[in-house]
This record gives sequence, structure tokens and C-alpha cells, in this order.
Amino acid sequence: MASKREALVIGATGGIGGAVAERLLAGGWRVRALHRDPETAQRTAGREGLQWVKGDAMVEADVVAAAQGVSLVMHGANPPGYKNWAGLQLPMLNASIAAARAAGARLVFPGTVYNFGPDAFPNLTESSPQHPLTRKGAIRVQMEQTLARAAEDGLRVLIVRCCDFFGPKPGNNWLSQGLLKPGKPVSAVTYPGPMSVPHCWAYLPDVAETMVRLAEDEANLGAFEVFHMRGQTLTGLELIAALEAVAGRKLAVSRLPWLAIRVMAPFNETFREMLEMRYLWDQPVLLDNARLVARLGTEPHTPIEDALRTALAGLNALPRDPSALAA
Repeated sequence: MASKREALVIGATGGIGGAVAERLLAGGWRVRALHRDPETAQRTAGREGLQWVKGDAMVEADVVAAAQGVSLVMHGANPPGYKNWAGLQLPMLNASIAAARAAGARLVFPGTVYNFGPDAFPNLTESSPQHPLTRKGAIRVQMEQTLARAAEDGLRVLIVRCCDFFGPKPGNNWLSQGLLKPGKPVSAVTYPGPMSVPHCWAYLPDVAETMVRLAEDEANLGAFEVFHMRGQTLTGLELIAALEAVAGRKLAVSRLPWLAIRVMAPFNETFREMLEMRYLWDQPVLLDNARLVARLGTEPHTPIEDALRTALAGLNALPRDPSALAA
């Protein structure tokens, strides 16, 4: 019999996995974290209270062994730098499915907007058609179809779909890898899309709060559940204004050099994947959270300036004396 308050997190050193692990610990859960090098992870991850377990997310036997006795498996594994999605994503997901099935646990999975094409824009609901334009989007659709089939065969699945992640720690996301330069006080922003088009963002602690609150309501969840988070919806102008308020200074703004990225894309997988995702910046892509609000009463929502301040601090990009800079 699985413990009601014990979870396994796959990808606890990453953004979404780490945020969920921290929220679970704060809520009194016992949390295991799978890693190929537990000693190094424990020393560098900075997440007290995790029980690090040696294993590889690509090896089904490792994940199954790590999940023994848990009631929740969080699949937060993600290939770094957009690399080798086709070769890594499904094998890792299948290992997590096998582990959750063996433990009798609920599998929690972070969904993205990559699944959708312009035929579903601008307002995406849980029932919107999934006709992606990209290879990455097609893989995400395949992953969710795999989860749906597993749910038909007895697995309990929870998908929480969000927009572009950002959070307190540097990671594989647009804010820290595309818009800003980590490691020095922010003075400039490189923006990928038209400044007047709304774009939605998901602050990772809010995502983790949502996922855990839903998962803890197990008695009211069906076998296959999907919820959308609206997150923070901002135009480029609004995002820049919020960043300037946090930084205490005017920021230089430039456009992402898409032409240069296109030239380099054939030789660089990260640039190639970024180029495929450009269409998500050119028009509004919004997530309808009506179903989530009906379930939770409200969507967890950190004020945007507070969220950005924490994110900039994590990137070591917060000016040391914003008031002096403003003056």
C-alpha cells in the first residue's frame, strides 16, 4: 500500500521538478529525488529535505525501484537545451509510467502550449484541437496520447498545462536564456516577438502550488485529468515595464535576431528548436483556466513584480542598489 504523503520527483534539479519538490516538502510530504549522481545533487541542488536516490530516468528498472511505496510520481524530466527531444522524451516518460503503475501512484505531468497550432489560437481550453506545427510539438502530443492510453489501462494521470516557465532558479527557459543575460545586473532585454502582442508566462512556484493542491485532492480526481493555468499574461511592453520597476532603471530593449538564428539553425539544435517556436510569439496564445478556477476557487498567482524580482535574484541579475540607479 502506497503512503499517502510520499512522492518521487523525476527532474528535481530542474525548474518544474525542483519547484514541485520544494512545495511537497513544505506541505509535509516525504520526497524522493532520482539522480544519476545523488552525492553531487545533494551538494549542489540546494534543496534541503530531499531523499536522493541513485538512478537514471532513462532506465525503467531504476525508476520503478525508486517509486516503491509512493502515492505520487512527478515527471519533471526534460532534456537540457532543447536537445534530442525525439530520443529522450518518450523513453523517460515510459519509465515514469511504469513506475507509477507499479506503485499504484498518480503521475503528474507538466503540459505546454507546444501541442497547439494556430487553428486553436488564441484561447486554448482543455478540449482545444492539438495540431502542432513543430517536431517538438508533435512529440508533446505523442507524450500526452501515451498518458491517455495508460489512463485507459488503469494509470491515474494529472496534466497541468502552463505557458513559458520562469522561476527563482536559472534554467532552460526563455526568460533566463533568451531575454536576459544571467550573472550581471540587468540593463538590457532582448525580446522575441512584437511588443504589443500578449504572451503568457508561468511562475514556477505558482505552478507547483497548483499541481500539489490538485494532487492532494485525489478523492475528486478522475483517472485522466487536464487543467490549464492562465499564468501571467503580459504584452512585451508590460513585461519590460515590470522588469524596469524591479530593476529600478530604464532598460535597453532590442529584438531577438531571428535572421541570425535562422542562419545558424542548421548547425545548432537549440537555435533550430527556438526558430520552430517563433510562431508562439507572433500572436496571442492564452490558456483558459475556467476549469481550474472551478476546482480550486482561484488560481495561485504571485504578483508579477514579486515574481520577477525573485527570478532576477536567482539569475544574479538584480541591481545591488536599484534606488541609487533610479536616482
